[in-house]
Amino acid sequence: MSNNQVILFLIVGKNEPLYEAEIHKRGGTGNSDAVARQNYFVVHSALDLVEQAAWRTQNMYLKVVDKVNHQHVSTFLTAGNIKFILLHAGKSEDTIRSFFNEVYELYVKLSMNPFYHYDTPITSREFDRRVRALARRYLS
Repeated sequence: MSNNQVILFLIVGKNEPLYEAEIHKRGGTGNSDAVARQNYFVVHSALDLVEQAAWRTQNMYLKVVDKVNHQHVSTFLTAGNIKFILLHAGKSEDTIRSFFNEVYELYVKLSMNPFYHYDTPITSREFDRRVRALARRYLS
């Protein structure tokens, strides 16, 4: 991505982002405001490409849907049309697929919680902690 080695992960519902996480790689420091805005722009502009890719395959893992400035946008689409979007500098597809599958397991467990309402922002600290742990394990 940039010199700062930041990975951006979003869960996007039907109308809005439900969860966002900027994960700094080991040795990485804070992200400049301009770079952070560019990363969010790249991810949000890839949403149309995600919709197009969803019509071309029945797989939940849509692989890399966009590449911008050595950044790759990988996507996983749930059965309920919730999008997991990852902006990264290029990782193996098996690594990304494993990360998405484990985050999907966490999301399914969260959605079965009677206190969580479908397609609403995810505010669980435990969910955030576990997603970040998975990101460190698979993406760092």
